[in-house]
Amino acid sequence: MLILKTHYHPEVDSLENKSVFTRLATRSIALQGANILLLYTERYEDYSLPGGGLDLGEDKTEGMIRELKEETGARDIKNIQPFGAYEEYRPWHKPGYDIQHMVSYCYTCDINTELGETNLESYEIKNGMKAIWVNIHEAIAHNNKTMTTSNKKGMSIERETFLLKRIAEQLI
Repeated sequence: MLILKTHYHPEVDSLENKSVFTRLATRSIALQGANILLLYTERYEDYSLPGGGLDLGEDKTEGMIRELKEETGARDIKNIQPFGAYEEYRPWHKPGYDIQHMVSYCYTCDINTELGETNLESYEIKNGMKAIWVNIHEAIAHNNKTMTTSNKKGMSIERETFLLKRIAEQLI
């Protein structure tokens, strides 16, 4: 899959003599005209693509479907196509590694606009995560504002905003 961007967090100045943990993830792109299915996370005041980490040995497409269903309640997922990957290096603050290397594989898909029940993890519920159809340009503007004005922003907002801009440019 084509790498759309490789991003280094400002705290990652070098990979030399660092222990690196690689995490593979997927992200889903479901569009209805200029509206896109996103997750709004109250804790971080941002919009993000549905998705998350792959289980060990899990097929990327199967992992994308699993994450999309769990986080949004999406149904009738079909016409899955690769869009591109976003690679990032960020600080890892847990024992054993210095840096996390995350590769997010992004796929477009069609889904039923009516969402079913979600199966969010406890931290996702605690963070105030909810699935919402939103105009992609409004989501980009919101994330841009959060990046410039909020002290709540998480590490993923730059990735998510980059991807939303690329989606708007190429698919809307």
